[in-house]
This record gives sequence, structure tokens and C-alpha cells, in this order.
Amino acid sequence: MRIKPHLISRSSSHILCYIFLIVCSASAALAENTIIFYRDGALLQQEAGAVKGVIVIPISAGLLEHSLTIIPSPGTTILGVETENSASDRSSDKGLDALAEQRRRLEDRLLALETREAIFTSAAKAQSGKPPRKTKANPDPMLAIRQGTNFAIAQLEAVYTARRTTTQEIRNIDMRLATAKKNRRPPEISLRIAVTPARGRVTLRYATAERGWQSQYNLYLAGNGSAQLQLFARLTGSGHGRQVRVSSGSLAESSRVETFPVHADNVLLASYRMPMAEEHYTGGIFNHFYGKITNSSPNYLPPGDSRLFQNGVYLGKFRFEGFSSGRSTVISLGE
Repeated sequence: MRIKPHLISRSSSHILCYIFLIVCSASAALAENTIIFYRDGALLQQEAGAVKGVIVIPISAGLLEHSLTIIPSPGTTILGVETENSASDRSSDKGLDALAEQRRRLEDRLLALETREAIFTSAAKAQSGKPPRKTKANPDPMLAIRQGTNFAIAQLEAVYTARRTTTQEIRNIDMRLATAKKNRRPPEISLRIAVTPARGRVTLRYATAERGWQSQYNLYLAGNGSAQLQLFARLTGSGHGRQVRVSSGSLAESSRVETFPVHADNVLLASYRMPMAEEHYTGGIFNHFYGKITNSSPNYLPPGDSRLFQNGVYLGKFRFEGFSSGRSTVISLGE
């Protein structure tokens, strides 16, 4: 059987068109599901479709009040919006309460041990300070004094051992409490959105308090009264399947600050040429540097760890303290 060439080419064209439509649809869907990490929080945007006129969708914990906006797609009308809070994990709450009560009991034991310590400390001093008096009932007073003193000291040793054990138990409970609170899942918030038509679509936009990145810097000394400062964002948050972008601005500045797509753990946000004064560098086995840098950029620069370079040579790390535009701060390495 012979297949005509024009049928093959027409079929291939249809397949290519179909693949193109799939790719375009996927790209459009991804574009609607984004998260932008700002300096003080995150802005999320998510598209959702209805089933039988209802959209039930969970939203991230830490929703900032009055930040939720629901935008209907063309042809869709929003009929109602309800918020549903899931019940918290009661078993987890009971475990935390039990640990807290155990810690309170250990604190009570420490108070009792302090009282016992005071009693036996006083008893040991009283025994050692007694004048030896020989009587018929006490023919060897020194022996009785030594026995009384040794008994009081033995009790003090037991108190010290019990205190050390109790203190260690409190530390262990504190570690367990910290781990349990860290792993504790907050109550989930879901939105129930009624729309028309039955398969209508909406786009949600809201802000949370999640800080998804930390500041890192590279400071390159030029040796001519200036330095190059690079600001990086080290990603710490999760995109949850969304396109991730970062910005050095705040949520309040979201309409006027630039955002950058995230393709790696570190994202270069900005590079500034800044004045550097009072520079003093000592090399050798140990590197020492001192200088005063002025923020000549129009932006606030948040605090973060910084690497120091001179002529491309890495000299070490220091803590870069955040400062506002026009302000100066001291940089010190090895001081």
C-alpha cells in the first residue's frame, strides 16, 4: 500500500499544531501560578477552575489580612466566597501540652532542690562550727561532728547530682518542644468560591508573611576610594510548583520595584558602585580590613553575610549590616 506524500505532510502539520497548542496552554497556566518573594513577605498568584460551579482551593498559611483578591476570568461571575479553617492536629496539641507540663514539674523540682541545698548547707556549717563537748552520751564529740558534717555534705552532693540531672532533662524537653513546634503544621485555610458558569475560572492573589530569601553580598575593593557591592538573594522558600521570582523591595513597593526570575539558589539582584573611605588593609598570614562604606544607591540594603575581595582575591567573610540610602556603615574583617 502506498501512502500519498501530501497526506503525510498534512497529518504532520496537524500534529505540530496540536503540540504547539499544548505548549502554549501549559505556558499560559504556568504564567498564572507565580510567587514573588519580597524583602518582608511573599505575593502569590494562582489560577483555579470550578467544578459544578464551585472552587475549593487551599491557600498558604500566614495570609496577611486584607491582601486577598479574587479576579474572575472573562465570562465568569463570582457568586460567593467562604473561608474554611481545618481543625488543628489535636494529638500534636496534647503532646505539646504534656511536654510543657513535664517541664513545669521539673522546674518545681529545681525549686525544691534549692530549698534542700539551703537546708543542708546550713547544717554542714552548723556541724563544722560546733565546739567539741565530751559527755556521757557523747564520749567522742569529734566523731559525731565529723559524721554530721559528712552526712550534710553527702546530702548536698545528692542535691547537686539531682539538679544537674533535672537541668539536663529540661534542656532535652526544650529541644523536643522546639522540634515539635517547628514540625507542627498550622491549620490549613481553604476558600470555597461559588461561580457561574459551572466551569468558570478565577485568579487568586494574596500576600503572606513568608520570607523566601536571605541577603548575601560580594564586596570588591577597588583601592581608589570606591568599591563594587553585589547583592544576591539566597533562596530559602519553596515555590510549591509555581514560577518563582524575587525582589529586593518590600510588599508595599511591589508596584514599582523590579523582580527577577529564579534559576538557581542565588540570584543577583543588583550591583552598586559605592564610596569607600578610611580604608585600612593588612595582609600576610591573617587578613585585616577596616573601612567605611556609604550607601549611594536609592535603596535600603538589608543585612546579610558578605564575601570580601581585593583584586579578585578572596579575603574572607564578614557580617554586612543593613543601612538606608545615604547612610554609612563600618566594615571590619579580622578586627
